[in-house]
Amino acid sequence: MGGNTFGSMLRITTFGESHGKAVGVIIDGVPAGLPLGEDDIRFELQFRKPGGKFVSPRREPDEPEILSGVFSGRTTGSPVAILVRNMDVQSSPYEDYRYRPRPGHADLSYVLKYGLSNWDYRGGGRASARETVARVAAAAVAKKLMLLHSTMVAGYLASLGPIDAARPGWSEALCAKYSPLKAPDPTTEEKYVEVMRQALEAGDSWGGVAEVIVMDPPAGLGEPVFDKLKADLAKALMSIPATMGFEVGQGFAAARVRGSEHRDNIVMKGNKPGLETNRAGGMLGGVSIGEPIIIRVAFKPTSSIRRPAKSVDLRTGEPVEISVKGRHDPAVAIRGVTVAEAMVSLVVADHMFRAGLINPVRLSEEEAATIEDRWRQYRSACHG
Repeated sequence: MGGNTFGSMLRITTFGESHGKAVGVIIDGVPAGLPLGEDDIRFELQFRKPGGKFVSPRREPDEPEILSGVFSGRTTGSPVAILVRNMDVQSSPYEDYRYRPRPGHADLSYVLKYGLSNWDYRGGGRASARETVARVAAAAVAKKLMLLHSTMVAGYLASLGPIDAARPGWSEALCAKYSPLKAPDPTTEEKYVEVMRQALEAGDSWGGVAEVIVMDPPAGLGEPVFDKLKADLAKALMSIPATMGFEVGQGFAAARVRGSEHRDNIVMKGNKPGLETNRAGGMLGGVSIGEPIIIRVAFKPTSSIRRPAKSVDLRTGEPVEISVKGRHDPAVAIRGVTVAEAMVSLVVADHMFRAGLINPVRLSEEEAATIEDRWRQYRSACHG
C-alpha cells in the first residue's frame, strides 16, 4: 500500500492498523541536537486520546516509545522512530461487518481496491482514525523545531453541528486543547455539551469545523507553483480521515463578495509591511507573508451510529440493514482538531527547512537551548 509518507525535507512515514499490535511513525530529516524525550510526545498525545465522555470509549494509554534517533536526550540526526502500542483492542463486534461494508466508511473502497480477502475489517484497519496517533506524535517534533522562530500552532472547534463559536483571541485558541470538546470558551463548551448530549441520546452524530491558527510564521514559506504553502496544507488536512472541506482565510465566503470587500489593504506594521485585515489567511500567492495563517477543515458526522442503514452482503449481493456497534466518536471533529493542528505543524516545519530557516544537519547548543526554553513556556502557557 503506497501513500504512507508525507513531507519533503521533514518526512514522516506512518504505519499500523486500528486493531493491530501498534501504530507508529518514522520521522526522517530531524537535525541532530534537538532535545527530545517521550514526555514531549506524551504531552501532545494527551489531546487526542480516546476514553473521554464525548469521544470514543476505547481506553488507550497512548504511551509513546522512542525506538531510535535519540541518545542522551538529543536527536542524533538519524531517523526518529516512535511506537504507540494498541492496548484496548476489541475486534469481535466487527465480525458482523466482515462481508457487509459500513455506509460512510472506507470499507467498500478498500474492498474494491485491495480485494475482500486482503481487507483488514477490524475497526477500519489502516483507514481508521487510530492511525492519526502517529501524526500527532510526529507533530511534537515539528512543534519543537518551529519554536526556533517563535512559531506556534493552535486549533479549536469553530463549530459543532448547528453551533458556531465566536472567533477567539490567540490565548483562548491556544488553550482550547484543554477543553474536552476543544471549545474556545466556557459558554461555547456548554452549548457543545448540550448538542452532544442530544446526539448521544438519539444514537446519532454531528459534524464540525476545526480552525487552526499559525502565529508568528516566517515570511516566505511556500514554493511556486505546485508546492504553495496553501496547497501543501490542503493536502495535509484533507488526508485526515472524515474531512470534507478546506478553507484558507475568508475561504468560500470570498466567492460571495466583491473584490473591494475581500482584498486586504497593505499597511505598515512597525518597520515592515503587513495586511490590514488578513482575509487572505496569511498567504498571498500561496506564500506566507508573516501574518497569522488561518485555515479551517470540515469534518463529516461520524458514520458509525446506532441508526439503521442500508448495505449489501458482498458474498451474495443481497441487501442488508446494519446498525453499527462498537466504540466510536459521536463527533470525530472533536479529536480532529488535534490532528489538524498536527498536520499544519508538520507542513510549516517542513517548509521552514525548505526555506533554509532550520539547519537540516544539526542545531547549535544555543538553538537547542532556545527551543527548550520556549517549549517549557508553551507547555505551561495555559496554567499560569
